Amino acid sequence: MRFSRRTQSNGAQVDLIPMIDVVFQLILFFLVSTTFAMLPGIELNLPQSSTAEGASSGGITITMEQSGGIYFNETPVDYQSLSEMLASFDDVPADARETYPVRLEADDLVTNGAIVKVFDVLRANGFTQVNLRTSEY
Repeated sequence: MRFSRRTQSNGAQVDLIPMIDVVFQLILFFLVSTTFAMLPGIELNLPQSSTAEGASSGGITITMEQSGGIYFNETPVDYQSLSEMLASFDDVPADARETYPVRLEADDLVTNGAIVKVFDVLRANGFTQVNLRTSEY
């Protein structure tokens, strides 16, 4: 005689593996599709302007801190080495320097005299298209 065994069920069980897979896929989707803003590591309090216009981010970026620090594309420089770096800048030919974009980011408390010194260094090396970076109201 054969006896059949009955198995008792403890109720319905939820399989968590498919849910974990879906959550993992959502996390990957949001990580890949999110754009991250590339902000410089230099803290600045930019002056505010209500008539500011957007400018291209290509070209040279010169940053001036309130403490007197000057950066050429995030490389610390002084006025003399800034002039030397601009003179030996090989990314643009000497005859195209007048139209090559230069972005000047100066802290709100940087003096006008310091900004004029940077303008003089830029003009002495042939760069005349300078955009001043500001923040909106």
